[in-house]
Amino acid sequence: MKRIDFRSDTVTQPTAAMRRAIAEAEVGDDVYGEDPTVLRLEARVAERLGLEAAVFVPSGTQANQLAIGAHCRAGDEVLTEAGSHILHYEGGAVPALWGVQPQPLPGQRGLLSPEDVSAAVREDNIHNPRTRLLSLENTHNRGGGSVWPVERFRAVVEAARKAGLAVHLDGARLFNAGVALGVPVSAWAALTDTTSVCFSKGLGAPVGSALAGRADVIREARRLRKRLGGGMRQAGILAAAALHALEHHVERLADDHANARRLAAGLAELPGVEVDASRVETNMVFAEFSRSALEMVARLEQHGVLTNPAGAPRTLRLVTHLDVSAADIDEALQRIRRAVG
Repeated sequence: MKRIDFRSDTVTQPTAAMRRAIAEAEVGDDVYGEDPTVLRLEARVAERLGLEAAVFVPSGTQANQLAIGAHCRAGDEVLTEAGSHILHYEGGAVPALWGVQPQPLPGQRGLLSPEDVSAAVREDNIHNPRTRLLSLENTHNRGGGSVWPVERFRAVVEAARKAGLAVHLDGARLFNAGVALGVPVSAWAALTDTTSVCFSKGLGAPVGSALAGRADVIREARRLRKRLGGGMRQAGILAAAALHALEHHVERLADDHANARRLAAGLAELPGVEVDASRVETNMVFAEFSRSALEMVARLEQHGVLTNPAGAPRTLRLVTHLDVSAADIDEALQRIRRAVG
Protein backbone atom coordinates (compact mmCIF):
# COMPACT_ATOMS: atom_id res chain seq x y z
CA MET A 1 0.00 0.00 0.00
CA LYS A 2 1.35 3.40 -0.99
CA ARG A 3 1.74 5.79 1.92
CA ILE A 4 0.11 9.19 1.40
CA ASP A 5 2.15 11.65 3.44
CA PHE A 6 0.42 14.82 4.64
CA ARG A 7 2.79 15.49 7.55
CA SER A 8 4.51 18.42 5.83
CA ASP A 9 5.62 19.76 2.47
CA THR A 10 9.18 19.06 3.69
CA VAL A 11 8.83 15.35 2.87
CA THR A 12 9.05 15.76 -0.92
CA GLN A 13 11.55 13.81 -2.98
CA PRO A 14 13.72 15.54 -5.63
CA THR A 15 12.32 15.09 -9.12
CA ALA A 16 14.37 13.40 -11.84
CA ALA A 17 15.01 16.79 -13.46
CA MET A 18 16.15 18.23 -10.16
CA ARG A 19 18.51 15.31 -9.63
CA ARG A 20 20.04 16.01 -13.04
CA ALA A 21 20.53 19.64 -12.10
CA ILE A 22 22.28 18.55 -8.91
CA ALA A 23 24.54 16.12 -10.79
CA GLU A 24 25.53 18.73 -13.36
CA ALA A 25 26.04 21.65 -10.96
CA GLU A 26 29.13 23.81 -11.36
CA VAL A 27 30.67 24.21 -7.91
CA GLY A 28 33.37 26.01 -5.98
CA ASP A 29 34.11 26.87 -2.35
CA ASP A 30 31.20 28.96 -1.11
CA VAL A 31 32.96 30.10 2.07
CA TYR A 32 35.51 31.78 -0.21
CA GLY A 33 32.61 33.16 -2.27
CA GLU A 34 33.68 31.04 -5.24
CA ASP A 35 30.71 28.76 -5.89
CA PRO A 36 29.14 30.03 -9.13
CA THR A 37 25.86 28.19 -8.65
CA VAL A 38 25.41 29.60 -5.16
CA LEU A 39 26.20 33.07 -6.44
CA ARG A 40 23.58 32.70 -9.18
CA LEU A 41 21.01 31.52 -6.68
CA GLU A 42 21.70 34.38 -4.28
CA ALA A 43 21.43 36.95 -7.07
CA ARG A 44 18.19 35.37 -8.33
CA VAL A 45 16.62 35.35 -4.88
CA ALA A 46 17.53 38.98 -4.17
CA GLU A 47 16.10 40.01 -7.54
CA ARG A 48 12.81 38.16 -7.05
CA LEU A 49 12.38 39.54 -3.55
CA GLY A 50 13.22 43.09 -4.54
CA LEU A 51 16.10 43.30 -2.05
CA GLU A 52 19.80 44.09 -2.42
CA ALA A 53 21.57 40.85 -1.55
CA ALA A 54 21.04 37.31 -0.30
CA VAL A 55 22.93 34.53 1.45
CA PHE A 56 22.31 30.79 1.00
CA VAL A 57 21.89 28.85 4.26
CA PRO A 58 21.11 25.25 5.25
CA SER A 59 17.69 25.85 6.82
CA GLY A 60 14.85 28.26 7.37
CA THR A 61 15.55 28.27 11.09
CA GLN A 62 19.10 29.45 10.45
CA ALA A 63 17.87 32.12 8.03
CA ASN A 64 15.46 33.51 10.63
CA GLN A 65 18.04 33.38 13.39
CA LEU A 66 20.67 35.13 11.27
CA ALA A 67 18.18 37.94 10.72
CA ILE A 68 17.51 38.29 14.44
CA GLY A 69 21.24 38.20 15.21
CA ALA A 70 21.99 40.81 12.56
CA HIS A 71 19.24 43.21 13.65
CA CYS A 72 19.40 42.87 17.43
CA ARG A 73 21.84 42.89 20.33
CA ALA A 74 21.63 41.16 23.72
CA GLY A 75 18.92 42.73 25.85
CA ASP A 76 16.86 43.84 22.86
CA GLU A 77 13.32 42.66 22.14
CA VAL A 78 11.65 41.23 19.04
CA LEU A 79 7.90 41.52 18.51
CA THR A 80 6.25 38.54 16.83
CA GLU A 81 2.82 36.96 16.59
CA ALA A 82 2.16 34.46 19.37
CA GLY A 83 1.96 31.45 17.04
CA SER A 84 5.06 32.27 15.01
CA HIS A 85 7.64 29.76 13.88
CA ILE A 86 10.49 31.58 15.65
CA LEU A 87 8.69 31.06 18.97
CA HIS A 88 7.43 27.48 18.57
CA TYR A 89 9.74 25.59 16.24
CA GLU A 90 13.27 26.96 16.50
CA GLY A 91 14.46 25.38 19.73
CA GLY A 92 14.37 28.50 21.90
CA ALA A 93 17.06 29.99 19.66
CA VAL A 94 16.04 33.65 20.03
CA PRO A 95 17.13 33.95 23.70
CA ALA A 96 19.65 31.11 23.60
CA LEU A 97 21.72 32.44 20.69
CA TRP A 98 21.28 36.20 20.91
CA GLY A 99 20.04 37.06 24.42
CA VAL A 100 17.03 38.67 22.75
CA GLN A 101 13.64 38.72 24.44
CA PRO A 102 10.62 37.77 22.32
CA GLN A 103 7.31 39.53 22.98
CA PRO A 104 4.46 37.40 21.59
CA LEU A 105 1.45 39.34 20.31
CA PRO A 106 -1.98 37.73 19.87
CA GLY A 107 -3.08 37.89 16.24
CA GLN A 108 -5.91 36.74 14.04
CA ARG A 109 -4.90 33.50 12.26
CA GLY A 110 -1.30 34.65 12.65
CA LEU A 111 -1.85 38.18 11.35
CA LEU A 112 -1.32 41.38 13.32
CA SER A 113 -2.76 44.89 12.98
CA PRO A 114 -0.87 48.19 13.00
CA GLU A 115 -2.46 48.92 16.37
CA ASP A 116 -1.11 45.63 17.78
CA VAL A 117 2.41 46.65 16.82
CA SER A 118 2.24 50.26 17.97
CA ALA A 119 0.84 49.29 21.37
CA ALA A 120 3.56 46.68 21.95
CA VAL A 121 6.58 48.93 21.41
CA ARG A 122 8.29 49.71 24.72
CA GLU A 123 8.83 53.28 25.82
CA ASP A 124 12.42 54.42 26.19
CA ASN A 125 12.95 53.61 29.85
CA ILE A 126 15.88 52.02 31.68
CA HIS A 127 13.54 49.34 33.05
CA ASN A 128 12.55 48.13 29.58
CA PRO A 129 14.27 46.11 26.90
CA ARG A 130 14.77 48.03 23.67
CA THR A 131 12.18 47.00 21.08
CA ARG A 132 14.30 46.57 17.95
CA LEU A 133 12.61 44.20 15.51
CA LEU A 134 9.23 43.11 14.23
CA SER A 135 9.20 39.56 12.83
CA LEU A 136 6.24 38.54 10.65
CA GLU A 137 5.38 35.24 8.93
CA ASN A 138 3.83 34.66 5.48
CA THR A 139 2.21 32.23 4.96
CA HIS A 140 1.53 31.69 8.63
CA ASN A 141 1.91 28.04 9.59
CA ARG A 142 -0.08 27.88 12.83
CA GLY A 143 -2.55 30.32 11.32
CA GLY A 144 -3.52 27.58 8.88
CA GLY A 145 -1.35 28.59 5.94
CA SER A 146 -2.93 32.04 6.04
CA VAL A 147 -1.77 34.74 3.63
CA TRP A 148 -1.07 38.35 4.55
CA PRO A 149 -3.14 40.75 2.41
CA VAL A 150 -0.55 43.09 0.91
CA GLU A 151 -2.15 46.31 2.13
CA ARG A 152 -2.51 44.99 5.68
CA PHE A 153 1.13 43.92 5.60
CA ARG A 154 2.15 47.35 4.35
CA ALA A 155 0.22 49.07 7.14
CA VAL A 156 1.83 46.89 9.81
CA VAL A 157 5.29 47.54 8.39
CA GLU A 158 4.60 51.28 8.38
CA ALA A 159 3.60 51.11 12.05
CA ALA A 160 6.90 49.37 12.82
CA ARG A 161 8.85 51.97 10.84
CA LYS A 162 7.18 54.82 12.75
CA ALA A 163 8.38 53.18 15.95
CA GLY A 164 11.94 52.86 14.61
CA LEU A 165 11.85 49.07 14.26
CA ALA A 166 13.54 46.89 11.68
CA VAL A 167 11.24 44.36 9.98
CA HIS A 168 11.99 40.72 9.21
CA LEU A 169 9.69 38.43 7.24
CA ASP A 170 9.80 34.67 7.77
CA GLY A 171 8.79 33.82 4.22
CA ALA A 172 9.40 30.08 4.38
CA ARG A 173 6.24 29.63 2.28
CA LEU A 174 6.21 33.09 0.71
CA PHE A 175 5.93 31.68 -2.80
CA ASN A 176 2.70 29.97 -1.73
CA ALA A 177 1.40 33.38 -0.71
CA GLY A 178 2.42 34.91 -4.03
CA VAL A 179 0.70 32.18 -6.04
CA ALA A 180 -2.42 32.35 -3.86
CA LEU A 181 -2.87 36.09 -4.44
CA GLY A 182 -1.35 36.20 -7.91
CA VAL A 183 1.23 38.83 -6.96
CA PRO A 184 5.05 38.81 -7.01
CA VAL A 185 6.71 37.90 -3.73
CA SER A 186 8.43 41.29 -3.79
CA ALA A 187 5.03 42.80 -2.93
CA TRP A 188 5.83 41.80 0.66
CA ALA A 189 9.58 41.27 0.75
CA ALA A 190 10.61 44.62 -0.73
CA LEU A 191 8.91 46.33 2.22
CA THR A 192 11.17 44.59 4.74
CA ASP A 193 14.77 44.85 5.91
CA THR A 194 15.20 41.08 5.62
CA THR A 195 13.13 38.20 4.27
CA SER A 196 13.84 34.48 4.46
CA VAL A 197 12.57 31.96 1.90
CA CYS A 198 12.73 28.17 2.03
CA PHE A 199 13.42 25.87 -0.90
CA SER A 200 12.79 22.55 0.88
CA LYS A 201 9.06 23.01 1.56
CA GLY A 202 6.56 23.52 -1.24
CA LEU A 203 9.28 24.18 -3.81
CA GLY A 204 10.51 20.62 -3.35
CA ALA A 205 14.28 21.00 -3.03
CA PRO A 206 16.02 18.62 -0.61
CA VAL A 207 17.85 21.27 1.46
CA GLY A 208 18.26 24.98 1.83
CA SER A 209 16.90 28.46 2.46
CA ALA A 210 18.05 31.98 1.77
CA LEU A 211 18.05 35.24 3.68
CA ALA A 212 17.77 38.40 1.61
CA GLY A 213 17.95 42.03 2.64
CA ARG A 214 20.01 45.17 2.64
CA ALA A 215 23.60 44.52 1.60
CA ASP A 216 25.06 45.60 4.97
CA VAL A 217 22.68 43.33 6.89
CA ILE A 218 23.49 40.37 4.64
CA ARG A 219 27.22 40.94 5.17
CA GLU A 220 26.64 40.67 8.91
CA ALA A 221 24.40 37.62 8.41
CA ARG A 222 27.17 35.93 6.42
CA ARG A 223 29.54 36.46 9.35
CA LEU A 224 26.97 35.00 11.74
CA ARG A 225 26.37 32.07 9.39
CA LYS A 226 30.03 31.16 9.75
CA ARG A 227 29.82 31.51 13.53
CA LEU A 228 26.90 29.09 13.64
CA GLY A 229 28.62 26.51 11.44
CA GLY A 230 26.51 27.25 8.39
CA GLY A 231 29.39 27.93 6.02
CA MET A 232 29.22 25.20 3.39
CA ARG A 233 31.86 24.41 0.78
CA GLN A 234 30.80 23.02 -2.63
CA ALA A 235 27.26 24.08 -1.83
CA GLY A 236 26.37 24.54 -5.50
CA ILE A 237 25.14 20.94 -5.48
CA LEU A 238 22.37 22.11 -3.13
CA ALA A 239 21.94 25.52 -4.74
CA ALA A 240 21.33 23.85 -8.11
CA ALA A 241 18.29 22.10 -6.67
CA ALA A 242 17.03 25.41 -5.27
CA LEU A 243 17.55 27.16 -8.61
CA HIS A 244 15.67 24.37 -10.39
CA ALA A 245 12.84 24.75 -7.89
CA LEU A 246 12.63 28.50 -8.47
CA GLU A 247 12.51 27.99 -12.22
CA HIS A 248 10.11 25.04 -12.38
CA HIS A 249 8.15 24.58 -9.14
CA VAL A 250 6.69 27.97 -8.23
CA GLU A 251 3.67 28.13 -10.54
CA ARG A 252 2.77 24.52 -9.78
CA LEU A 253 2.10 25.49 -6.14
CA ALA A 254 -1.39 26.30 -7.42
CA ASP A 255 -1.89 22.53 -7.81
CA ASP A 256 -1.12 22.02 -4.13
CA HIS A 257 -3.61 24.73 -3.18
CA ALA A 258 -6.29 23.14 -5.37
CA ASN A 259 -5.57 19.73 -3.82
CA ALA A 260 -5.86 21.21 -0.32
CA ARG A 261 -9.29 22.62 -1.18
CA ARG A 262 -10.27 19.23 -2.65
CA LEU A 263 -9.13 17.52 0.54
CA ALA A 264 -10.95 20.00 2.79
CA ALA A 265 -14.19 19.62 0.85
CA GLY A 266 -13.98 15.83 1.10
CA LEU A 267 -13.15 15.85 4.80
CA ALA A 268 -16.07 18.16 5.53
CA GLU A 269 -18.43 15.46 4.24
CA LEU A 270 -17.13 12.77 6.59
CA PRO A 271 -18.91 11.98 9.87
CA GLY A 272 -16.97 13.05 12.93
CA VAL A 273 -14.77 15.51 11.04
CA GLU A 274 -15.06 19.31 11.10
CA VAL A 275 -13.26 21.52 8.56
CA ASP A 276 -13.74 25.18 7.74
CA ALA A 277 -12.99 24.98 4.03
CA SER A 278 -13.19 28.78 3.70
CA ARG A 279 -9.95 29.01 5.69
CA VAL A 280 -7.94 26.88 3.27
CA GLU A 281 -5.95 29.60 1.54
CA THR A 282 -2.86 27.66 0.48
CA ASN A 283 -1.64 24.09 1.02
CA MET A 284 -2.72 23.39 4.60
CA VAL A 285 -5.88 21.83 5.96
CA PHE A 286 -6.68 21.80 9.67
CA ALA A 287 -9.32 19.22 10.56
CA GLU A 288 -10.93 18.47 13.91
CA PHE A 289 -11.86 14.85 14.63
CA SER A 290 -14.16 13.28 17.19
CA ARG A 291 -11.23 11.26 18.56
CA SER A 292 -8.02 12.65 20.02
CA ALA A 293 -5.35 13.86 17.65
CA LEU A 294 -2.86 11.23 18.79
CA GLU A 295 -5.39 8.44 18.36
CA MET A 296 -6.28 9.68 14.89
CA VAL A 297 -2.63 9.91 13.84
CA ALA A 298 -2.21 6.24 14.81
CA ARG A 299 -5.46 5.12 13.15
CA LEU A 300 -4.67 6.96 9.94
CA GLU A 301 -1.17 5.54 9.82
CA GLN A 302 -2.65 2.05 9.92
CA HIS A 303 -4.46 3.01 6.71
CA GLY A 304 -1.33 4.42 5.09
CA VAL A 305 -2.13 8.11 5.66
CA LEU A 306 0.50 10.11 7.57
CA THR A 307 -0.49 13.28 9.44
CA ASN A 308 0.65 15.41 12.37
CA PRO A 309 -1.21 16.82 15.39
CA ALA A 310 -1.79 20.56 15.12
CA GLY A 311 -1.55 21.61 18.77
CA ALA A 312 -5.25 21.37 19.69
CA PRO A 313 -6.46 18.16 21.39
CA ARG A 314 -8.44 16.80 18.41
CA THR A 315 -6.98 18.70 15.46
CA LEU A 316 -4.68 17.41 12.72
CA ARG A 317 -2.76 19.36 10.09
CA LEU A 318 -2.68 17.93 6.57
CA VAL A 319 -0.28 19.53 4.08
CA THR A 320 -0.40 19.02 0.33
CA HIS A 321 2.73 19.09 -1.84
CA LEU A 322 4.19 18.00 -5.17
CA ASP A 323 4.30 14.32 -4.17
CA VAL A 324 0.53 14.24 -3.51
CA SER A 325 -1.67 14.17 -6.62
CA ALA A 326 -5.39 14.76 -7.03
CA ALA A 327 -5.80 10.98 -7.31
CA ASP A 328 -3.93 10.61 -4.00
CA ILE A 329 -6.37 13.04 -2.41
CA ASP A 330 -9.32 10.89 -3.50
CA GLU A 331 -7.62 7.73 -2.28
CA ALA A 332 -6.74 9.36 1.04
CA LEU A 333 -10.35 10.43 1.59
CA GLN A 334 -11.50 6.83 1.16
CA ARG A 335 -8.91 5.65 3.68
CA ILE A 336 -9.78 8.43 6.14
CA ARG A 337 -13.46 7.50 5.87
CA ARG A 338 -12.55 3.94 6.91
CA ALA A 339 -10.34 5.20 9.75
CA VAL A 340 -13.00 7.40 11.29
CA GLY A 341 -15.74 4.79 10.92
